[in-house]
Amino acid sequence: MRSELIFKAVAHEPNHYRLVKLLAKGTRGMHRPNTRLQDTMNEVLRRFGRRPGVAVRMSGPVEEQGRRAA
Repeated sequence: MRSELIFKAVAHEPNHYRLVKLLAKGTRGMHRPNTRLQDTMNEVLRRFGRRPGVAVRMSGPVEEQGRRAA
C-alpha cells in the first residue's frame, strides 16, 4: 500500500514538504509515457524507502534557479 511506502520514505526525510517536493521531482524524471502516474510515484517512494541516498542526490540545486534573464 502507498501509506507503507510513505512511512518508509518519511523515515529518511522527516520534512514532509521537502519529501513532497522530492517526490514530484523524482516522478517527473522517472515517468514514462503509456504508464500510470500512480505506478511511477510508487516506484519513486520505494526508492526513497530503500536507499536514503537517493533523496539526498535528488535534492541538489534546481536547474531553473541557475538560469536567470540578463
